[in-house]
Amino acid sequence: MSKAVVEDVRSGQVEVVEVPCPELHSNGILVRTRFSAVSAGTERAKLETGEKSLVGKALERPDLVRQVLAVACQQGVQAAYHKVQSRLNALSALGYSCAGTVLAVGKEVTEFQPGDRVACAGAGYANHCEVNYIPRNLAVRVPDNVPLDAASLTTIGAIALQGLRQSEVRLGETVAVIGAGLVGLLALQLSKAAGCRTLALDIDEQRVEAARRMGADLALLCQDAQTLTAEHIARYGADAAIVTAASPSAEPLELAARLLRDRGRIVVVGDVAMGISRRAAYHKELSIALSRSYGPGRYDAQYEEKGVDYPIGYVRWTEKRNMEAFLDLLASGSLNVAPLLELRYPLQRAQEAYARIREKNAYTVILEYPESGDGIASAVVSAAGPVARDPKPGRLYVSCIGAGAFARDVVLPHLKSAKDVILDSVATSSGISAETARRSFGFRRTLTVEEVLASDSDLLCVLSRHDSHSRYVTRALMNHTAVLVEKPLAASELELQEVRAAYEAELERGRAPFLMAGFNRRFAPFTERIKQFFAGRREPMLLHARINAGYLPLGHWTHAAGGRIVGEFCHFVDWARAVVNSPIQHVQAAALPDGNRYCRDNVVVTLSFEDQSLANLLYLANGDPSVSKEYFEVFCGGRVARMDDFRFLTLAGNGKAEEVKARRDKGHHQLLELTLDALRSGGPAPIPFDELFEVTQATFTIHRSLAGNRTDELSGQTDPDTALALERS
Repeated sequence: MSKAVVEDVRSGQVEVVEVPCPELHSNGILVRTRFSAVSAGTERAKLETGEKSLVGKALERPDLVRQVLAVACQQGVQAAYHKVQSRLNALSALGYSCAGTVLAVGKEVTEFQPGDRVACAGAGYANHCEVNYIPRNLAVRVPDNVPLDAASLTTIGAIALQGLRQSEVRLGETVAVIGAGLVGLLALQLSKAAGCRTLALDIDEQRVEAARRMGADLALLCQDAQTLTAEHIARYGADAAIVTAASPSAEPLELAARLLRDRGRIVVVGDVAMGISRRAAYHKELSIALSRSYGPGRYDAQYEEKGVDYPIGYVRWTEKRNMEAFLDLLASGSLNVAPLLELRYPLQRAQEAYARIREKNAYTVILEYPESGDGIASAVVSAAGPVARDPKPGRLYVSCIGAGAFARDVVLPHLKSAKDVILDSVATSSGISAETARRSFGFRRTLTVEEVLASDSDLLCVLSRHDSHSRYVTRALMNHTAVLVEKPLAASELELQEVRAAYEAELERGRAPFLMAGFNRRFAPFTERIKQFFAGRREPMLLHARINAGYLPLGHWTHAAGGRIVGEFCHFVDWARAVVNSPIQHVQAAALPDGNRYCRDNVVVTLSFEDQSLANLLYLANGDPSVSKEYFEVFCGGRVARMDDFRFLTLAGNGKAEEVKARRDKGHHQLLELTLDALRSGGPAPIPFDELFEVTQATFTIHRSLAGNRTDELSGQTDPDTALALERS
C-alpha cells in the first residue's frame, strides 16, 4: 500500500488516503516519489471548482452539462442522474509534477533501470502519491547535480518552456511576461537564459517584487503599465508577450497588445478569456498562438500511453525533450529555483499544504515523501502470495479488477445489492479509483492487481480495459477462480487461443472451469420475448440489426485495444447467435472508406448459420445521436419482430400486431443474476464456453473479411503462426 493525496469531488476536500500500489505496464515504470510540486495556479483552481455547489460546478463546466443532457436524452433522466452521482462520489487524483527513483521497469522499457533518479509528468500519472506508474515518454532522467526537490518542478518548467518556444523569440529580443505566478517566474528566467530582455507584470505588488528579485529587467503592476506605450518598455516595443495569468477577462491580452511592437507575438499559456479587440490586434497585425501544456505529444495517447516517440528530425521539442531541456538548464546553473522550494510539508500534512497555496503569495508547495520504502518496493515488484479470507458458508465472495464508468454505473451497484454477495476486494490500474470503489460500494479492502489474481475469491469480475482481459482471465483460470469478464474475451486471436488453452488445461486436470463473458443483450427481457415468439420455427430466420454506435475520435483507446468490432460489435454477433440458436458458419463483411476520420467502424456484416439462417448487421459511426442507438428486426415463418433500443417491441403475426413498451433493459441484471445463481448451485456458466469462443472468433474473422473483402468460413482453431501474423498486422 502507498499513501496518496486526493480530492473528494463532491466536497472539494483534500484527504491523504492509503491506496494499492499501481500496476506496472510494459511501456512504463514504477516510481517511488521523493518530492512533488503543488501548483498554486492549476491545483488551487481545481479545488475551488470542487468546493462549489452542484450549480456552481455546472456553471464552471458547461461542457460536462451538455454531456449529461445528452445522456438524459438518449438513456433517460434516471440514467443521467446515476452517472452524475457516480462521478460526484469519486476521489480525484491530485498533482502532475514529481521526482523520485525508479522501482521497476516494464518489459518494453530499456532507457531506465531500477534506482534511476527521474522527473515525471502528467495528470493522472505523476500524482501526489508515494508510488506512481509513469509511461516512458512522461519520465526523464535527472542529472546527478540536480537535487530531486528542484527536479519536482520539471513539468511546470516544461510548460513555461513550451510557451517560450511558441513565442519564437531570438537573442536580444524583449519578452513581456504577463502574470508573475509560478509559470510566469519560470518563463521569465527561461527568457533571460535565452538572451532576452524581460518585463514582468502582475496585479499583485508582492509578485511584482518577487519577479524583480528573480531577475526581471523591469517589473510593474498591470495598472501602472496601462499608461505605457510599447516604446516605453523597449526601443520598439516588446517582441513577444507570454500570458501566464489566469483571468475570466481579456484584459491580459489587451495589455499584451498595447505593449507589443508591430507584428509582435502573443502566446497564451494561462486560462484567460480570448476576446481581444480586433482593433488592438489588427493595427499591429499581431499573431496570437496558444501553448499546449508541456509540448508536442500532450494529449496524444500513442505518444503518452503507448510510448511512440516523434522523430527528432521532424519534431525537435516534444514534451519529454522540453523536460530534459529544463533539467539541463537547472544542471548548468542557468535557472535559480531555490526561492520556489522554500515552502515544504511532509506528505501526511498535505491538507495544510493545500491551505497554504490559497494564499496569493504562495507560488508552490513542495510535498516531501519518506526516503525509505523497502516495504513498498517489495509490494510493487511481486505479490506477497495468496490473499486468503475467512470462509462463510452460503456467501459468495466477489473481487473485481477495474472500476471504470461501466463498472460503477452497471456492475457494482447490482453486486452490492445482490443477496449473499460479499464484495471482498477491488484493484485498479491506478489504485486511487480502487479506493473510490471501496468507499462507494463497500468492498472490504483494496489490493493490487497481483494480489487480487492470487486471492481465493469465489468470483473474479474483470472490468478493466479490453487489452488486459485475456491476461487476467488466463491467470484466474490457472488459479482455479471463476471468472466473469466484461466483453471482449480477448483483444487478438493470439490472446483468444491463450484463453482457450488455459480453459482446456483445466478440463484436462479434471476440473470444471467457470468462465462467463458480459454478452448481456441475449439476456434482455425483449430478447427472451423474441425467442419465445419464434419458438418451434420450421424454417431459417433472417435478422437485421442497425447499430447507430456514434463517432469515436481516432485517438480513443478502444481503437487501439482490438477496435470497435472486437470490443463492441461482438455484442450484436452474440445477440444474433442467441436468437438463431445455431452455430455461425460463414462471415462476410464490407466497410465504408475511413477517409481519415473513421477506423473501420462503418461496416455491414452478414453472418450465415448452420441452419441456413442469415443475419445482416450494420454498425455505424457516421450517424446522428438523435436517432435511437439499436434497432432490430427478425423475419421468419410469416412473423415479424421489431425492437427499438430495448424500449419498444412489436410482435406481428397472423395479421395482428402486439406492441410493448418498457423501461430500457439490455439484460445486465439478468446476466449477473444467472451468473451468481450458477456459482451458488455449482452449475455451468450461462453461456457455454464454445459459444463464447465462437462469437469472439467471429469478430476476428470479420476483421479478416474487411481486410480482404471476401467471405470467410468460421473455424474453431487458428494456427498460432497465423494468429501472431494477424496480430502484428
